[in-house]
This record gives sequence, structure tokens and C-alpha cells, in this order.
Amino acid sequence: MGFLNIEKRNQSERKPLKRIQDWDEYRLVMPEAEVRQQAARCMDCGTPYCQIGTVLNRGTTGCPIHNLIPEWNDLVYRGLWREAYDRLIKTNNFPEFTSRACPAPCEGSCTAGIVSDPVSIKSVERSIIEHAFAEGWVVPKPPLRRTDKKIAVIGSGPAGMACADQLNKIGHNVTVFERSDRAGGLLMYGIPSMKIEKDVVDRRVRLLEDEGIVFKTGVDVGKDITESELRAEFDAVVLCTGAGKHRDVPIEGRQLSGVLPAMDYLTASNRHLLYQEPLLPDLDAHGKKVIVIGGGDTGEDCVATAIRQGCKSVVQFGKHGQLPGKRVENNPWPEHPNVFSLDYAYHEAEELFGKDPRAYYVETKKFLGNASGHVTSLMTGSFKSETVAEKKWDADLVLIAIGFKGAEDRLFDDFQIDRDPSGRKVQANDQDYQTSEDGVFAAGDVRRGATLIVWAIEEGRRAAASVAMYLDRKPSPLVNE
Repeated sequence: MGFLNIEKRNQSERKPLKRIQDWDEYRLVMPEAEVRQQAARCMDCGTPYCQIGTVLNRGTTGCPIHNLIPEWNDLVYRGLWREAYDRLIKTNNFPEFTSRACPAPCEGSCTAGIVSDPVSIKSVERSIIEHAFAEGWVVPKPPLRRTDKKIAVIGSGPAGMACADQLNKIGHNVTVFERSDRAGGLLMYGIPSMKIEKDVVDRRVRLLEDEGIVFKTGVDVGKDITESELRAEFDAVVLCTGAGKHRDVPIEGRQLSGVLPAMDYLTASNRHLLYQEPLLPDLDAHGKKVIVIGGGDTGEDCVATAIRQGCKSVVQFGKHGQLPGKRVENNPWPEHPNVFSLDYAYHEAEELFGKDPRAYYVETKKFLGNASGHVTSLMTGSFKSETVAEKKWDADLVLIAIGFKGAEDRLFDDFQIDRDPSGRKVQANDQDYQTSEDGVFAAGDVRRGATLIVWAIEEGRRAAASVAMYLDRKPSPLVNE
């Protein structure tokens, strides 16, 4: 009866006005006594919807990697931390990433949430993995034997790393190619440090290297090495390049300087922190009036980044209305609850500027600039009503965060593979993850479209299983390292 008798608590957060002075993670690991109490709220129900991992009403319900949540909740409650860690990593290659960056669809489908607050699953998960690191349980475990099979994984985000990890575990020789100068994909350069500090990503990459995976960074496949060269050297290729083609707003004034894609801005900010690279003027929000177009997580990260850079003001435009305070009739359990919340960046903006930065039903009509070609303002209308008068907003920096269109166009030319019917993703089915080219597989956002980190990990794991079966049809004797 813990879910009725114990009040739900999440990981505590550093105070907003304190944390915006640095780039450290804003959440703190829950103390052991408290996390054991929170784990006791789990019902250990007979049908744990928290781990079903499916899509309902176009939203993710439950955990796509099918984490054994009730099992490790019970083990944490009983103080059996090593056993909890062992259960956690049976399904999740990188709990330190998911417990920081995943929106926790598992909690939205938690059965306890029907009559009470759901279990703090994400907080428990982070406590388990950080406890395991602190105790020295997370150590390199290279395979005892190696095959003579070689696999190239293109892209080192969560899908690519998960795929590489699974294939390496069974003894295959895996090389991960990454065109950036550091491994991690969006985990490294797309997500701000206050959500995932970069030494957390580096820690996992070092472990994978110590287990035998080779990371080749600064290699742009298709330019630095061709598809034919890859196919000649490797027995299989897995494309995990993500959905890097951003959506744009093709309206008047889009060519003005100071109007740019959100990911360019976030990447520059992360590089500045990692290497002390100077920020170009258009990538620095200091002293500027910032407008973020797009109401999703990337837009929220832009708000938090602009605040830390010292912006003068920040507003985030959303095309939809404010979410309700509780579930509505067409959003029943176990669907992910589409309800209003004051997430980290909005809490910070409210504390700093005195109000939530979000504006709703806003349609950007055109950008206006000065004689030197730099944005100075923009005009908006309303997605809700055509009768709403146009409004002018002052802006020195405009960040476009309206999502991604899918895989980059050059990928299809580089590998001569088919697109799916939408024309945005690689054509590869859910059964074997193989593209139209024999021996070339695809996983993650490049195949599925931009989505959650847990889907990327699941895609990488499933693609690895398909690659392993493909290679089994080309048997060869095991060889010693």
C-alpha cells in the first residue's frame, strides 16, 4: 500500500536562480533512504503497463526498452542494490542517459497513477546506476572470444552505441564512425549540460572502448570514406545517423542573420563549454531579446541555454494551446498524460523574469530586419483564429525549434538505399531492420523519425539482433583475440 501511504517525491532540483549561474546538472541524485521509500510505492502489479513500450494515440506508452521496473523497484526497496543493477542492465544499455534525458513514459502508464501519483521510476533508475558506478560495479566486460566478423556502425548516438554494444557483447568486431569530433551524437552536442553533463557521456564511451569497440571520430562517411570502401572492409553496415534534417519556416525575412536552427545554437553552446571556443555573435544570447519558435523539448533547452548565456528576455512560441491541468477524456490512462507542467527551463524563466515564457497558438508570419540585414523583430498571427490582429515582437535572436524532417538527403545517395513512403526516412522494416541494400541496416531516428532516447536504444538493440542473425547465415569459426 506504499503508493497510498507514501507521498511521491522526485529527484530534488537545485534552486533556479542558483543553477542558472552555471551549466551543471540541475537535478540531484536522491538519497538512498528516500529512494528506497519511493521504490516501496511500486504496486508490483500483475500487468505492469510501465514496461509495455508501445504507441497509443500517437504517443509513447510505457518503456520501449521494456525495463523490468517492478522487479528493480522491489530490489531497491529491500536494499539489494547490486541485484537491482543487474536487472536494470538486462534491458537498458545506458541507464545513466535515460534517467536524465527520457521524459519517462513509464511513469505516465504506471498503474498507481490511476488512483494516486505514479511511482518516481526515473528517480529510482538514476539512483541505481549512479550507485553502481560509485560501488565500482560498472566495469569493462570485453567478450571472451572474438569472431572474424566486422561491423561498421555509422553514428554514435544512443542507437549507434546500443547497436555497437550488443554486437560487441557477442564477440563481433565493431567500429563506430562519427563525423563530429567526439562520440555521443545528440547526447554530446544536442542536449545541454544541465540535463546531461558531458563527462557522463565520456564515461560510457570509455567503457565501450575498453570493451573493444573502436570509435573513429571526425570521419564523415560518404566523404572521408565511401560506401563501397565500407562494404569491402565490413561484413555489415548499420546506419544510425539520426534525423538531422531540421524543419524550417520558409517565410519572408528568413534569410536575415540572427534567425537560425535551434540545433546549430545548442551545438555551438556545447562546443563553447567543452573547448572554450568563442561564440559567434549570432550564437550568443547575451543581452539579447530571444524568441524560440517551437514548443517542444528542443525549444525548452534553447530557453534554458539563453537564460544561462544572459539573455535580456526570452519567449517561446507554441502552435498549440496550453495543456490542461489534468487528463481529459480523450487522454485516458495508460496513455502518456498530456497535462500542463512547469518544466526546468520554464521554472527558471519564471523565477528570473517573473512569468512563464511560453506563448500559445502563435503563428510566425514574417521576420523584419535592419539595414545591415539582421533580424530586429517579427510579426505573428494566431493558429487559433484568423481574426486575431497581427502582433509585433522585438527580437535580436530567433531560434527555430519546430522539429526534424528526417534523414539527411545525401544519405540516400551515399548508400543508394530506398526512402520510406514519406520520403523522409530510410526504408527498413520492423522485422529485420535491413534496408534495400543487402547487408546495410538502419536503426534509430534515421529509420523511425525523431523520437525518444528510449526508442533509439531499443532500435539499436533490435537492429543488432538482426545483424547477428544475418551474420549467422555466413558462419565462420571463432578465433582468439
